[in-house]
Amino acid sequence: MSNQELADWHDDHSFGQDQKKPGESRTIVVIAITLAMMVIEIIAGQVYDSMALLADGLHMASHAAALTISVFAYMYARRYAHDTWYSFGTGKVNALGGFAGALLLGVFSLLMVWESVHRLIDPVEISFNEAILVAVVGLVVNAICALVLGHQHDHGHGSGCSHNHDHNLQAAYMHVLADALTSVLAIAALLAGKFFGWAFLDPIIGIVGAVVVARWSISLIRTTSDVLLDRQATDPVLDRIRHAIEDDDHDVVDLHVWSIGPGLYATEIIIVSSNPVSPGEFKKMLPDDLSIAHAAVEVHHRDATTQQGT
Repeated sequence: MSNQELADWHDDHSFGQDQKKPGESRTIVVIAITLAMMVIEIIAGQVYDSMALLADGLHMASHAAALTISVFAYMYARRYAHDTWYSFGTGKVNALGGFAGALLLGVFSLLMVWESVHRLIDPVEISFNEAILVAVVGLVVNAICALVLGHQHDHGHGSGCSHNHDHNLQAAYMHVLADALTSVLAIAALLAGKFFGWAFLDPIIGIVGAVVVARWSISLIRTTSDVLLDRQATDPVLDRIRHAIEDDDHDVVDLHVWSIGPGLYATEIIIVSSNPVSPGEFKKMLPDDLSIAHAAVEVHHRDATTQQGT
């Protein structure tokens, strides 16, 4: 067989990862907004001797660093999409970026708890006017960032469809959402402290916000781990593949389906048949809407021990 004929049988294993994703451009815009706000707050903090502004500026820097991980994951996946070292392309880099972002989100929640507990034990005087201003500005900035990123996910609450999500974009969105949540809670606590003297609410609400952020982090860690560890697809996906192939002649005796990227699956199927057809014919039976990018089918005759195809 000629080289050209062999090339015709070769599958492209980039699976679309060489294309720039919409989430990459959105995340870059959000980083630019975050960095601009960071610079403004740090300069204003130095000019007006405001520790609140300076602290929030440094907080913005930490989120910019987390968002940069998401952009790096997009760029890496695109650059190495055709690298043959990656058996099923670079689609899982997306989940890896989401996993790293989820871990950072968890670290931020622990830091929030640490600082809040410290302030409960050793209260500090709060400059309410400056702190409220910072929280309001932070909320506005995060609202803008949330609109830029867009919300196309269900936060990975175990719906069974998490394989279709852009986990990288989800991690970036959760960072913005976590920041917005802390701003809303901070505004409520600071207003209560200013007008009712309930300064103790500030650290308590900080702990409440940290718990919510930690739950988001754990949820995203679970969904991205499913992809990274090649967890079997959900029962509805497996059932659809079985129903598409099985009849009186054909039985699926071994089935593996796993995610290799956002909205993409790979599968390995072993079929025992009393009237076997070629593996290619069985591949044509697979539902198109499942987006199975790679399929390996093995066929055995029901009454024979020899393999009929691979």
